[in-house]
Amino acid sequence: MKVLLYFEKQNVIKQSGIGRALVHQKKALESAGIEYTLNPNDDYDIAHINTLFSDSYRVLKKCKKKGIPVIVHGHSTVEDFRNSFRLWTIAKIPFYHYMFKMYKNADYIITPTPYSKSLIESYDGVNCKVYDISNGIDLNDYSYDQNAVDKFKEHFNIKTKHVIIGVGLFFERKGIIDFFKCAENFPDVTFIWFGHLNKLITQIKINKAIRHRPKNVIMPGYISGDIIKGAFHSADLLFFPSYEETEGIVVLEALASKLPVLVRDIGVYKPWLKDGISCYMGKNNDDFINKIDYILNNDNSEIINNGYEAVKQRAISNVGQELKKVYTEIMQKKDSN
Repeated sequence: MKVLLYFEKQNVIKQSGIGRALVHQKKALESAGIEYTLNPNDDYDIAHINTLFSDSYRVLKKCKKKGIPVIVHGHSTVEDFRNSFRLWTIAKIPFYHYMFKMYKNADYIITPTPYSKSLIESYDGVNCKVYDISNGIDLNDYSYDQNAVDKFKEHFNIKTKHVIIGVGLFFERKGIIDFFKCAENFPDVTFIWFGHLNKLITQIKINKAIRHRPKNVIMPGYISGDIIKGAFHSADLLFFPSYEETEGIVVLEALASKLPVLVRDIGVYKPWLKDGISCYMGKNNDDFINKIDYILNNDNSEIINNGYEAVKQRAISNVGQELKKVYTEIMQKKDSN
């Protein structure tokens, strides 16, 4: 059995969660001993398409014409495209067009969570089977690394006792404005938001909020490697007040790094994360402010340990076995027809 992992415009998406999903899928298939190719012109038994652009649709149609089963990965939903970048209401027209074409013509859909599964299943014209399988996390990549911690501390030269981090593109739905508003209440804490988006496509109100952000908020742009890894191991908290996610890979990364997590109480985290047990959740900024104060002044070791146990279920090796099970089921159905 050989699988095509197809990601269109890899250079464009490499800094996004979908871009990281490619890395995770490759590792997952390798861990399960599944042969794969990234080249749509190779021979393969199943096509697993992860993007929703025009070339992706052409690959889908080509595969269906050849009788090759097509899985479309549901990384995106109507809900998580809202309030993203400038002119999103115009950009949604072609985006939704291709998204629905891909989902409606797929033989199968895989999406990261039960929440995103329920959304995709509710869309008109989606009649195929939908599986929920996490994007996964390589726990070994997030084990403690003192060298990375040293590089983070050297890079930022932080003088405050506490550090809180956020990670994401400059989308309104990521909760970046709420991140700033909450930071105002903790002037003696350093807040760092890792991420980037070209100013020309960032919403005007987000650009304005960034210009007028509190003095204790650092915005270093997109940073990868040891420095961001060191941030996960040095910070007191990942504060990620996103309004909508299909999974939220940054949350998995924080839990794998044994960093406490404070997120908005939204459907995507149900049922695998629980407030006050494996993470902290809030519904609004008042909740967030109260919980930040609590987190900075109390022992979080039990929450951290429970969070790590929760994310272990999404380890790459487990994801590989889940994908193998789905691929095998698809091949058996194909062979029986």
